[in-house]
Amino acid sequence: MKYSRLSVALFVLSAVAVGTWIGCKSESNSTNSSGGGAAKPAVTLLNVSYDPTRELYNEFNKSFAEYWKEKNSQDVKIETTHAGSGKQARAVIDGLEADVVTLALAYDIDVIAEKGKLLPDDWQAKLPNNSSPYTSTIVFLVRKGNPKKIKDWSDLVKGDVQVITPSPKTSGGARWNYLAAWGFALQKELGDLSKLADVDAKAREAADVKAKEFVAEIFRRVPVLDTGARGATQSFIKNGQGDVLLTWENEAYLAVKNEPAGEYEIVTPSLSILAEPPVAVVENFAAKHKTTEVAEAYLQHLYSPQGQQLAAKHFYRPAKPETLSAEQRAQFADVKLFKINEAFGSWKEAQAKHFNDGGVFDQIYQPGSK
Repeated sequence: MKYSRLSVALFVLSAVAVGTWIGCKSESNSTNSSGGGAAKPAVTLLNVSYDPTRELYNEFNKSFAEYWKEKNSQDVKIETTHAGSGKQARAVIDGLEADVVTLALAYDIDVIAEKGKLLPDDWQAKLPNNSSPYTSTIVFLVRKGNPKKIKDWSDLVKGDVQVITPSPKTSGGARWNYLAAWGFALQKELGDLSKLADVDAKAREAADVKAKEFVAEIFRRVPVLDTGARGATQSFIKNGQGDVLLTWENEAYLAVKNEPAGEYEIVTPSLSILAEPPVAVVENFAAKHKTTEVAEAYLQHLYSPQGQQLAAKHFYRPAKPETLSAEQRAQFADVKLFKINEAFGSWKEAQAKHFNDGGVFDQIYQPGSK
């Protein structure tokens, strides 16, 4: 997806404006720290996150503030911004002074480390489970009665089915959608994704050709590409576009919960991808704001029983499922999941091949073409 110079300029100006506010916040933190009173000065964190985490962090922020107040006798306020994950990463690089980032995929934080030089390259080793306190996967949301009889990925390219998904150029969820579909096609060609490690280059190339055709056909059926997952959900539910929404599992459950009973149904495909949304302290900004200690504690609290319970409540799969009851664990469908390294090597390799300018996505998707 291309952006006009005007839209980019407006976005950067917006980011700078927020950054200026954060600068004021930092000054306030620093000034208060020198007050010398008995009570610790209040502190403010900025969490830059992706679209579907709004409800989770709205509740988690309050939980952490209470925890921190009780433990340290200090007030903490957490501001959170949401948008497409790639767009959020770009904003941080351009000056949005996040204390922590909680994004949709590791590559977006890798970019902040590589281009922004705001945290170390080994950021993902600093917290358990590759710095992913919760995981998710990609499922389908269909309308009442599933009128197009969509049961698996192959049904997305039958008849006149229209598919709703955000743009992989800006949305982390969309990149998971795309790669989940690609992985399904690879498995269909090879019989089992585990064979990828043993097949020769020619067989892999042939399977990739089929996968490219399959994913291209899915995107040929996409009438509109929103910039983020929440926008795509709005297009499907509020605007009535499309027959099926490719979406995060948690986003699908939230839609079913919030909409009139029975209006939407979740379809779990036979195979999907293990989506690992990571979190990290943006160390340079946190140091500048004097918020490193509380920022680290904020992310570590996501791994606490309380944090894991909140993740499950908002339909994310906790990194520590043992903290859940059998009933809570049962809310998550039993689905075969593959990891990104099993089919694509790494996020860096997947990004370079599929989503960078001129990559496979640009080759298969032309806006307005049929």
